[in-house]
Amino acid sequence: MGMQHQDKVFAGAIPETYEALMVPMIFAPYAADLGRRIAALRPSRVLELAAGTGALTRELAARMPADTLVVATDLNAPMLARAQAAGTARPVQWREADAMRLPFDDATFDLVACQFGAMFFPDKGKAFAEARRVLAPGGTLVFNVWDRIAFNAFARDITAALATLFPDAPPDFMVRVPHGYHSQATIEQDLRTGGFTAGAVFETVAETSHAAAARIPAMAFCQGTPLRTELEARGPDALMRATNHCEQALVQAYGAGPLAGPMQAHVVMVAAP
Repeated sequence: MGMQHQDKVFAGAIPETYEALMVPMIFAPYAADLGRRIAALRPSRVLELAAGTGALTRELAARMPADTLVVATDLNAPMLARAQAAGTARPVQWREADAMRLPFDDATFDLVACQFGAMFFPDKGKAFAEARRVLAPGGTLVFNVWDRIAFNAFARDITAALATLFPDAPPDFMVRVPHGYHSQATIEQDLRTGGFTAGAVFETVAETSHAAAARIPAMAFCQGTPLRTELEARGPDALMRATNHCEQALVQAYGAGPLAGPMQAHVVMVAAP
């Protein structure tokens, strides 16, 4: 099944839960990783796509010199508002923008970055073409995507638990979207479609996700992602039943105290022609 409209809508209660629970648990380590890589390239003009609640934006603001232009964009205004509320170490520009129709002139930026956003682009080749268009010749596109769900313990275990709760129609958002864009061959083809003719460099990065208790990943995944919309559509009590069920499944798997699980993502870097 392909992308559905609700798959890319982060609104309502999602942004707050996402920032409070998802970011420290799974996104922060990869934001630090991308931030280090980008700072080492020393770009003077950086565009961030799908900034979400600003995990990578905060890393860029802290690591880049004060005179480096950082423009952070997202399609979802509520996510961008939450990012602005969190703030950054120094000023950045915030802009609501669709990655497939960027409101910037050609060759405006030295680097385009995206943390875990490419999976949500309905037409990835078109989004990459827009990134190439706004990059100066020789500029760099840097992004990361999740590896397959089997290598990401919390997402895997939450998905498995939901399949036992809803066996007739298991919720498949996590497999279909966040963990559905991990094939290097597919990504390379989409980059070529977008006009990136140089070979991309791929690196697989393993990290560990941590949570103080099983309730945290249960709430984070069920209530702080578009999976929430999929669950709410199953009845007035489905969201809470799903959260409670996933919490119990995680307690059985990891115990009642703090838990840690492996996670894995691919970092992709490619130069613009």
